[in-house]
Amino acid sequence: MSDKLDYKKKYKDLYVPKSKPVKILVPPMKFIMVEGTGDPNEEDGAYTNAVGLLYTLSYTIKMSKMSGSAPEGYFDYVVPPLEGLWWMADGLAGVDYSRKSDFCWVSMIRQPEFVTPEVFAWACAEARRKKDIDFSPARLETLDEGLCVQCMHIGPYDDEPATVAKMEAFIEANGLINDIGDNRRHHEIYLSDPRRGDPAKLKTVLRVPVKEA
Repeated sequence: MSDKLDYKKKYKDLYVPKSKPVKILVPPMKFIMVEGTGDPNEEDGAYTNAVGLLYTLSYTIKMSKMSGSAPEGYFDYVVPPLEGLWWMADGLAGVDYSRKSDFCWVSMIRQPEFVTPEVFAWACAEARRKKDIDFSPARLETLDEGLCVQCMHIGPYDDEPATVAKMEAFIEANGLINDIGDNRRHHEIYLSDPRRGDPAKLKTVLRVPVKEA
């Protein structure tokens, strides 16, 4: 039996919702983040490079135990899934999937609780030493989302508007208000690798910040 902490399995309410919208209070979590703009499907574009930085740093921290550099409080774990915050360059509330080149985004991966600014700085220096890559676009930040509505979307990313519409209907029916704005964004958690398998079976958690009416 594995002793690794798998955040997806331990916190199923956050990572494995049903395909029916639910209200949830999301706790503060630490992330390594990289912010950028543009179409995420662009080959060798800013988004692809950001994801590369995130995984390099995340696995540098995870594998620190192998070099005897494990930080205080280290425990073995499964690297959590890739996530993203999304909005439009023109300030549109929500996401217009037909204008991917106008996307603004924060790509991010959750980090274990033992990851401090010092641990993050060490990981950047260690990864830079090995890869000779600039990791300055990356930052460590705590995201406190608070009250949200979330739902599992199954299928291609371009079909997400149908699930978002279902979530909006739930928000209105339950006396809530969509609270997407400058400090609260449309949020996606990617549980499937789009490079593998059937696009119709992709699993993506969609999350929308809300407030009580």
